[in-house]
Amino acid sequence: MSRRIVDLTLTIEEGMTTFPVHWHPFVEITMLGRHGMENRETRKLVLGTHTGTHIDAPRHFIRDGETIENIPLDPMVGPAAVLDFHDAPDHHEVDLKQLQAAIGDRPLERLLLRFDWDRHLRTNAYYSNHPFLSEEACEWLVARGCRMIAMDTPMPDNPVNGRGTPKDSPNHVILLGAGVLIVEYLCNLRSLTQEVVELVVAPLKIHEGDGAPARVFAIEETA
Repeated sequence: MSRRIVDLTLTIEEGMTTFPVHWHPFVEITMLGRHGMENRETRKLVLGTHTGTHIDAPRHFIRDGETIENIPLDPMVGPAAVLDFHDAPDHHEVDLKQLQAAIGDRPLERLLLRFDWDRHLRTNAYYSNHPFLSEEACEWLVARGCRMIAMDTPMPDNPVNGRGTPKDSPNHVILLGAGVLIVEYLCNLRSLTQEVVELVVAPLKIHEGDGAPARVFAIEETA
């Protein structure tokens, strides 16, 4: 047996797609140490806790919720079922029946939701038209013991349910309120060839972090 490792992480760089609100900073990368001057390279990074591929800790939406440095690593590493919704139309709600059919008899402790939505990076559609989960589907995942959902969209919520609307990100509240971790802004899920992969999510260990950028990759066992 051999293994194939697939990187699911966006590269952090200036100009990358970032949620366009004042509480999510744009990425800045400044070179400080230079070869021929200080004889080494070092850089200063300006980024947010939700920059690029990242994980949401409960504190993101839950007052007094757990923060990233205190979350056990166990739910972030292990078998994950790959749910293929790449044919879903824009702004599509994945309801409970669709979710249950996609999972089938596979374990749902960790789920990878593939929409191939990373093809819309650097466009307005990335934030305005992405597919999302129904609230009923999220409540069902909580009841069935799901510990992590990861997706190649910016969030699991209907994009119309944002700050200033009667329902502000209800799926975030349902999932994070139950301790279900959320990984967003994945890429390259189309490269996965197996229905269950070994998933590794490795976030930065930030003191009192409401979330953290993460390196995320999948391991497929091959003959």
